[in-house]
Amino acid sequence: MKLSIVATLYQSAPYIAEFHQRASTAAKQLVGEDYEIVLVNDGSPDNSLDIAVQLTENDPHIIVIDLSRNFGHHKAMMTGLAHAKGERVFLLDSDLEEEPECLITFSEQMQHENCEVVYGVQEQRKGGWFERWSGQWFYSFFKAITGLALPKNIVTARLMTHRYVEALLRHEEREVFMAGLWHITGFDQRPQIIKKHSVSETTYTFQKKMSLLVNSVTSFSNAPLVGIFYIGLSISLLAIFYIIYLTTHWMFLTQPLSGWTSVMASIWLLGGMVISFIGVVGIYLSKIFSETKQRPYTIVRQIYAKQ
Repeated sequence: MKLSIVATLYQSAPYIAEFHQRASTAAKQLVGEDYEIVLVNDGSPDNSLDIAVQLTENDPHIIVIDLSRNFGHHKAMMTGLAHAKGERVFLLDSDLEEEPECLITFSEQMQHENCEVVYGVQEQRKGGWFERWSGQWFYSFFKAITGLALPKNIVTARLMTHRYVEALLRHEEREVFMAGLWHITGFDQRPQIIKKHSVSETTYTFQKKMSLLVNSVTSFSNAPLVGIFYIGLSISLLAIFYIIYLTTHWMFLTQPLSGWTSVMASIWLLGGMVISFIGVVGIYLSKIFSETKQRPYTIVRQIYAKQ
């Protein structure tokens, strides 16, 4: 098979029919009838599954993978890639924010530049000022902590060779951060500027974004743990100098020392720092706990396809 198109479904009911029509048209223009469309239902609460299954009855190119519950966008994408059989794999979201027709221009660039991956980036991040600012801040913070310079304003849409997909799937961690995995997998990856539309309300709440930030940093860097060590060492050195100062004051000066306010402030400061440091260590321990159990990151309930 020459081409696999992979997309996830979550609250995607209004877009599935148009996505199917446009993705099928682009695929036929590129490879004729030698393609498949893999749709992964990530526990969508609407009727996305019913609509997708109905498509399989009329289109033999459609394969629907129904997960047993909602596992998360990134894990659903990895599951879809694992079931893709094409020589080239086109990954994108089904909400039509990224145009399925990008497949044609991505393929032309891949063939012209002889690369393994062509991925989409936004010329300007969509959304309001807070979303744009937080996106820029995330990439800068991630680079400062991990040393990995991820492409800015990257989107889901990307065309990959099967060799690259096989290498990507060798990452078996349970806490999946796709942008980081795409980057560290390597190979020759080239960007292409595309326009991302705003056709649906994002399902990434502020809480989910903060969880993604913590997961991405702790998955790709031990800098927080190293930072705790150096902060603790600095506090210990300051404490030693302060003890020397107090001892000298007691030995050579007769007036009593005041400073209950500073003592209480120090206690609260050090107490808060200790608790936060324990929390950072706890995050890493929880990730180790999750990885050692070796639970599957998704569970497939059923696969629908026309026989």
